[in-house]
Amino acid sequence: MDETGEEGGPDEAVAFIAETVTELVKLAERHRLEVLSHLLGMAKLEAEERLRLRSKRKLS
Repeated sequence: MDETGEEGGPDEAVAFIAETVTELVKLAERHRLEVLSHLLGMAKLEAEERLRLRSKRKLS
């Protein structure tokens, strides 16, 4: 557990967010919710970038 009493830490949270937001983007696109799709897509890109940086950090 981390200091908030929750399971996992920031790395796990980012991985979960990246996975979940991908599904939300698909849902928004399916229902032609363009603005939501765009905003969720931006969140997806941010989460993926954090995952990429995390992987790069672990390789160093």
